[in-house]
Amino acid sequence: MTEPNSEPAAVAPLLGAADIRRLAEEIGVRPTKTLGQNFVIDGNTIRRIVSAAGIDPEETVLEVGPGLGSLTLGLLDAAKTVVAVEIDPVLAGKLPETVRTWRPEAVDEFHLVLSDAMKVTELPVQPTALVANLPYNVAVPVVLHLLQHFPSLQHGLVMVQDEVADRLAAGPGSKIYGVPSVKAAWYGHMRKAGVIGMNVFWPAPKIHSGLVSFTRGAPPATHATREQVFAVIDAAFAQRRKTLRAALATWAGSAAEAERFIVAAGVDPTARGEVLDINAFVRIAEARHPLDA
Repeated sequence: MTEPNSEPAAVAPLLGAADIRRLAEEIGVRPTKTLGQNFVIDGNTIRRIVSAAGIDPEETVLEVGPGLGSLTLGLLDAAKTVVAVEIDPVLAGKLPETVRTWRPEAVDEFHLVLSDAMKVTELPVQPTALVANLPYNVAVPVVLHLLQHFPSLQHGLVMVQDEVADRLAAGPGSKIYGVPSVKAAWYGHMRKAGVIGMNVFWPAPKIHSGLVSFTRGAPPATHATREQVFAVIDAAFAQRRKTLRAALATWAGSAAEAERFIVAAGVDPTARGEVLDINAFVRIAEARHPLDA
């Protein structure tokens, strides 16, 4: 009887600090604050992110801002296909070569799109998961844009500024609950999945990063459109210390009209937006836009 091989399977190499700096030097790149570029230089952090994302081997993963490819290689190890969207043409020009060098067997399963993620509405392959190290300054609008335009995205894990991670995952009644929290809830459930230190990046940011895991759910059942509901959310938090009656006055046409819609929705007009869940905002939108109007 042959003894089973007890040796662990070889772990595919990932880009380390020296590799990242060498690749950047080859193409004359210095990370810029304008594009929010902080490259992950720690392989264990990459493995942690990929593991926490819960990727199925048959999935197509969308990565935004692949940079020099450190996370890309880890995703290619876990998923069937990776679609990467990169805004920087110099970085995008280098990435296919990096994939060919480090993961030659996965070349045909890698697709690169040179574009601003905020403008992408079509991809060569429909993604089922989003996994990305997102630039701090555009993280929330990018996530909301992608969830809106790619209903095939069923789950994901994004790395964002730690404070933003807390906001995305916050629930009603929290001081940090706001527009990102409510709009994200339209698409599904968000939860904080961990904190990443500063020293795993080059250059090291001055603040920690947070991991946010999400699972898509059905949007609230309503005849109101997403735009109509989001307009209520925006108005309610534009002056978050005001009561809903006052905050929604401009949106409704007057404070009296705002109160009428709020009461019709079964909500206290003296409450503030920070105590309402997504369904309450939906009911207010429905009150102003009745089905038989």
